[in-house]
Amino acid sequence: MPEISVDKLYRDTRRNLKLTWVAGLGGGDNLLSSETVSKPSLALIGHLNFVHPNRVQVLGCAEMDYLRSLHSKELLQAIQNLFSTDLAAVVVANGEIPPEELLSAANDRSTPLFTTPLQSPSLMDVLSHYLSQAVAETVSFHGVFMEVQGFGVLLKGEPAIGKSELALELISRGHRLVADDIIDFYKVAPDRLEGRCPKLLEDFLEVRGLGVLNIRELFGDNSVKPTKPLDLIIQLEHAEKLAAFQHDRLKIASQQEKILGVKVPKVLIPVAAGRNIAVLVEVALRNHMLLLRGINGTKQFMQRQTREMKKNMQKTAQKKD
Repeated sequence: MPEISVDKLYRDTRRNLKLTWVAGLGGGDNLLSSETVSKPSLALIGHLNFVHPNRVQVLGCAEMDYLRSLHSKELLQAIQNLFSTDLAAVVVANGEIPPEELLSAANDRSTPLFTTPLQSPSLMDVLSHYLSQAVAETVSFHGVFMEVQGFGVLLKGEPAIGKSELALELISRGHRLVADDIIDFYKVAPDRLEGRCPKLLEDFLEVRGLGVLNIRELFGDNSVKPTKPLDLIIQLEHAEKLAAFQHDRLKIASQQEKILGVKVPKVLIPVAAGRNIAVLVEVALRNHMLLLRGINGTKQFMQRQTREMKKNMQKTAQKKD
């Protein structure tokens, strides 16, 4: 299970969330392994099964009002309940001032304690979204990742088969580059993969004979995109290697590739001299849209062919009679 440190979470979100690190400075190496951000209301009064390790706990107005209502001994017990397991971090929201007892407990247990003026609901939404991205399963692929007609398309194939040249032509036709050479895919939901470009490679596309091109500078800001969900894989293959593909012209079995347990539709396109691969990719995307709507051109043709064959057989039978 992927993990990130509290220190990384703080560095990545402190400006956006206006975080101030007020206690538990020694806990920056605490690890977060869950995207869940909790509010420990019931945990403060002793329901300890609501306190989960390696998570962020947010104290909002209700929790802070409850703590302020307690006498010293009860306050210490509530704080002890909160820290009864290995918390990754605690965030006090709504501009609330944490009591000294809470600061001391955070320091004693090396649990980072942050404060923020943000309201707890919006704070939890942002933190949950950040953590869902940060702790997602990930894998890297070689290829070119594009946004074509609004869909995320991974172009795969052997080296020198023409992936970058194809990407350049697609960009010139108004589509957008996400990543070239290496793409990081994150499993952000049980059935969804998101492709992202490594920071080092953002905006760049390498084309043999031209070198490394800055696509943003060449084609404008709208020609690149930092992330995109993966919808379709286009596998480029040399035509001579796809003899079976050429013989089975009415093949209708859909192909898929499994990445991090998610099945992704896949289309094989033969590459040969004179073929306009960019147009084929665009049409493959349009056909993919139709398939999502339940419209399968090959099946429609075969059904029409079957009907015509039946009609011809009936006519032949009638003539014999």
